Amino acid sequence: MFALPPELVGAARSWLEHGERTPRAARLASSVVLLRDSPTGLETWLGYRPGSSPLGVLAFPGGSLEASDDDAVGWLGPSPQHWAEQLGTADVGLARRHVVGAIRELFEETGVLLAGPDMSTTVEGTSSHEWMKIRVAVADQEKTFTELLAKRGLLLRTDLLKPLVNWRSPDFAHRRFDTRYFAATVPPNQQPSLLESKGVWGRWVCATKVIAERATTALGDEVGQENTVGLTLSQLLVPGSEIMLEKMAAANGCIAYLSYKRKPHVYQARLVEEEGKLMLEVEAANAVAGDPQRDR
Repeated sequence: MFALPPELVGAARSWLEHGERTPRAARLASSVVLLRDSPTGLETWLGYRPGSSPLGVLAFPGGSLEASDDDAVGWLGPSPQHWAEQLGTADVGLARRHVVGAIRELFEETGVLLAGPDMSTTVEGTSSHEWMKIRVAVADQEKTFTELLAKRGLLLRTDLLKPLVNWRSPDFAHRRFDTRYFAATVPPNQQPSLLESKGVWGRWVCATKVIAERATTALGDEVGQENTVGLTLSQLLVPGSEIMLEKMAAANGCIAYLSYKRKPHVYQARLVEEEGKLMLEVEAANAVAGDPQRDR
């Protein structure tokens, strides 16, 4: 059971008052959970998202798929057919779009670029002013991500991505995403950074610490935005992100977390009323061998 984020209260009450109806179409999206080991446990990159993003007020890097994600692009690592199997879909084109979209969104929002000239190399030094200009141009859709790669002789390193889970926004939400989550570690000589002029807050957080303080307002107060101050973790994150943070907190490092065998499964929070209070309920999938904690 999870708290209902403040920005979803109006849509939830309208859904109940006027009766269930056909949900709004969900936009396809991809998101990447960046990981690194630290002395205090597994860390991940969280960023603030202005407005009412279906990914949450605080979220992992990600966003909607774009038409350009279908463009031809140099490709290294598992084939689109393999990715379709991993993602549990027969639509190879859809799987390919999600992978391209995941790497593109990660680059736009953090500057981390999972690409290189060959299978043994990744591009370095993506924190320069020149790379920032490229990120802004791609984010503003002045240039396509695939054009950027082709111009520099770079190919997607799809072997650096690991599939996680598939989350869909609740049926009652006005803006809905059908999001494929992936995981990745930061390539050598790269560091995440905020997108110039658009980034508000983003940093590495220790999963164990965030989960231990989930009932407090520590993280929301640190972000310091009008819609984060005074809010607990469940009010800042969508349930999927909170569950993933729980699993990171229970994992013994990056390698262990990335090695869990996950079955393709669609998760979706359901609106329920508990003692007069609206909540989000997520049903567990079947436990998978090696998984440190079942989804709730």
